[in-house]
Amino acid sequence: MKLSVKKESLLKALVKIAGIIGNRTTLPVLANVLVEAENNSISLTTTDLEIRLSAKIEGDVEKAGKTTIPVKRLLGLVSKLRGESVSFNTNENFHTEIKCGTASFTLLGLNPDDFPAPVEFSPIRSFKMKQGEISSIIERVSYAVSMDDSRKVLQGILISVRESKLTAVGTDGKRLALMEKLLADSPVGDDGNIILTLKSALELRKLSEKDSDVMVEIGENQVMFKTENAVMISKLIDGSYPNYEQVIPASFNKKIQIPCEPFMYALDVVNVTLADAEAPYVKLTFKDNSLTFEASSNYGEGRESIAIEYDGEEMMASFNPHFLLDPFKHLGVDNVSLKINDVFSPIAVESGDGFLYVIMPMRNK
Repeated sequence: MKLSVKKESLLKALVKIAGIIGNRTTLPVLANVLVEAENNSISLTTTDLEIRLSAKIEGDVEKAGKTTIPVKRLLGLVSKLRGESVSFNTNENFHTEIKCGTASFTLLGLNPDDFPAPVEFSPIRSFKMKQGEISSIIERVSYAVSMDDSRKVLQGILISVRESKLTAVGTDGKRLALMEKLLADSPVGDDGNIILTLKSALELRKLSEKDSDVMVEIGENQVMFKTENAVMISKLIDGSYPNYEQVIPASFNKKIQIPCEPFMYALDVVNVTLADAEAPYVKLTFKDNSLTFEASSNYGEGRESIAIEYDGEEMMASFNPHFLLDPFKHLGVDNVSLKINDVFSPIAVESGDGFLYVIMPMRNK
């Protein structure tokens, strides 16, 4: 195999596909990227046996062929090279000489025939949306996904398609983040649910480019995401997702407009006194057109207030400050609605563009 490629194109592709490879792999070849070149097209593929990522770039292919190269070493090298073009020349032992400008290196590869072949994939439903949209959806719900190994289904994101509406949900049993989006084009195939692994969801965000489309094809136990220059195939989490709708109150009797930036500042600043606290909580008091934040621990105590429109009876509720702050860090809007029935029932944060966050107050302290 002999080829040359623009350094920036190569670097961009490697960044997209290298993230799934851990420091330890079950097979040596899994630490490598499969490089395949023909007809002036170069394909770069990595896999951890759960996710398979491929990116295509254009190049000048003088001699078609394939090899595998240690992907993290290749990425580290290309990121430091100075020059516009990188050339590859692979010998019969799959060792590749890499040149850029006056620099020359050799990376030892492995037989590409040992690289795992893709599993047969047969889609049963599909839909299309903008990459920027799916990236935003993942950002808005992924932080609520459970890290608890005992409930496998909660370690992923529910993706549900019903009558041209996509719903994504993440929950750890203590809070729930939900995002709904109407699809511009009707999906093909029956409605249904899948549970996407958190790792594949985060890798999908790396592939996303704001204005381009992504085609989502769903199989029995796999999902494929196809963009113009990249493909990701991921195994799905097997199991039934809990009925998340049961934890969302059917109605609320109070709706309070909250300015996001002042809310985030006040919550963040009183958190300073809660560093390393075992069971941190922040008390919120709604009274006389103000919202007061109070926190205390063995390190001290803090208090801050912001102006809101509220003239109802005084209400006090306590929350895990990290859980309460999380959605605000990912919304990118100026204001949200805080929807409440009482200080003992779930409250909701709603952004008006399809996002809903539900969290239970802690017992007042």
